[in-house]
Amino acid sequence: MTMMDGKKLVKAIDGQLFHYDVEVTFNSTPVSSDDVITADGYFEPRLVMAFNGSIPGPALHVRGGQRVHLHVHNRMMHETTSVHIHGQHQTGSPFSDGVPFVTQCPILPGQQFDQTFIANPEGSFFYHSHSGPQMTNGLYGPFIVHPRSRSKDVVDKEFILMFHDWNHEWDSTMMAAKMRWGFYTKGKKHPTSKTLANIHYSGFIFQSGLINGKGRFFDNSGSHNGAPLSLLTVTTGKKYRFRLFHPGDVYPFRVSIDGHNLLVVSSDGADLMPFEVESVIVHPGERIDVIVTCNQTTDNYWIRGQTLEVEHSHVAEAILNYEGAPNDTEPTTKRSECTQELSCRVFNCPFLYYPLGSFTECINFDQVRSVKSQRLEPTNGKPIVEYFMNFAFPGHDETPGSVNGRSFVDFPMAPLVQPHDPRSSCSREDCGNNKICHCPYSVSFSEGDLVQLVFVNMGAGRGWDHPIHLHGHSFQVVKIGFPVYNQSSGEFLNENADINCGQGEKGAESFCNDAKWANRSWSLDGIPDMELDHPPVKDTVVVPSGGYVVTRIKANNPGLWVIHCHINLHMNDGMLALLNESFTKWPAPPSGFPRCHNFIDVTMASDQQWLVM
Repeated sequence: MTMMDGKKLVKAIDGQLFHYDVEVTFNSTPVSSDDVITADGYFEPRLVMAFNGSIPGPALHVRGGQRVHLHVHNRMMHETTSVHIHGQHQTGSPFSDGVPFVTQCPILPGQQFDQTFIANPEGSFFYHSHSGPQMTNGLYGPFIVHPRSRSKDVVDKEFILMFHDWNHEWDSTMMAAKMRWGFYTKGKKHPTSKTLANIHYSGFIFQSGLINGKGRFFDNSGSHNGAPLSLLTVTTGKKYRFRLFHPGDVYPFRVSIDGHNLLVVSSDGADLMPFEVESVIVHPGERIDVIVTCNQTTDNYWIRGQTLEVEHSHVAEAILNYEGAPNDTEPTTKRSECTQELSCRVFNCPFLYYPLGSFTECINFDQVRSVKSQRLEPTNGKPIVEYFMNFAFPGHDETPGSVNGRSFVDFPMAPLVQPHDPRSSCSREDCGNNKICHCPYSVSFSEGDLVQLVFVNMGAGRGWDHPIHLHGHSFQVVKIGFPVYNQSSGEFLNENADINCGQGEKGAESFCNDAKWANRSWSLDGIPDMELDHPPVKDTVVVPSGGYVVTRIKANNPGLWVIHCHINLHMNDGMLALLNESFTKWPAPPSGFPRCHNFIDVTMASDQQWLVM
């Protein structure tokens, strides 16, 4: 529970914690904030889920190529769980990928489960529950793979910053239910928040931003509750690597440090040619590494994570404390002012333009380059395999999250472990263009294939940006096609015309379940403006509403890999699919690996009663 010191409630006063029955704080001993899960300091305790008793869970540090043994013990009373190491390829160890009813059976309450794998690739990653909405409840923590050679360590110290959008009234199960049935509060439907491009975020009520599990609740007047914040102490003249993570649910954060520029050096563990910006935007599932030179006056400075909403102002805060400055005094600094003479450069915008007059310039992900030259070529003259995958909420009365109109439904077993057990597929008549069906959707390719995955966000179900995450691989981002925006206001106008979604039914907009290139000559290598020599590499990329992203992978990791939107509410609503890679090359499961399945007694009468929960 939040705001509990053992079995005793605490309260926040002026950045410190005291037991609830302390009336006068003068000469009273405060409670250490390291011993309490404070979240946003809200006075009513909230149920959370935690690894080893903390949010975030403990930082796990390894070196590239090391064998990692992760021992998971589910001590929750009534929740099954699983643990996914986000961004780790699990080469040769797909059974350690941590996806229930895909790579393993869920871990039951009281059970233990071992995951063993080789740490690869190097960089900033995180572990989190992949069971339902548990990550939103706090089940996440950093997983850092340091280079085997220390030659890359050019900074004096590293810091971890994990950003989280928080609701202190609804736990993750309630949020998942409201995603399906509607966001209502006090008898009224809660409006959907919007981006600068006039694109939806969610009806999810953002109450507070957290950094490393700490934040403050601001009321409607703008006053906060004085909860303690994360404090990062630095020394003048030294350089620091800040590893920025977003294990949260919905809202991207624009991250900046007052008075300091950020040198971007890596994203999702892959090195980029360095460039300097005022701020970076980190979306759910993403990681961005920046280097900060601490060359300012000895003082305290705000670290800010600002959401991109236009109707509200939500912020996550931490404090950069220069050694020698008081560590019990809040900063009085302000964000850098963006002017015509000195505009602000922002990396990783999910749109092309900030409004004219804001003097803010977007550096989009397709404008950056990888340090390494890594052109992918087909093997043995094989043709490139291309799949279009539309991540959207199409439909009429029912609009579930889906991929190509297929809303994912779990198997009753783990197909990676039990590949020959009977299971359902998406080949039924109710699947197709301008249709919605519920089934475990998958696409297949073979060892050595060069696979071009075109992530699309178009048709009747667009309207939200989607951070798409792939398990088992990092992919090359070779092209991003943004929609058409108003260059003055930055608002969305029309879908990108490069994609042909086909015709809808009876004059309605197409669901875009069978997307193709509008120009047939754009097949595979014929697509213009692709970056094939130094493409940036990711495992999570934002597909803008009305746009698309062209990615490439080499099929060199046999297994069954999940691809999904990393907005937890969208994934749990069905926006997920499977990549069946090199089926005949799948490794055998470890000896004694658990199996699961339905139990249906075929001897029972046909008029048996069904209970559905």
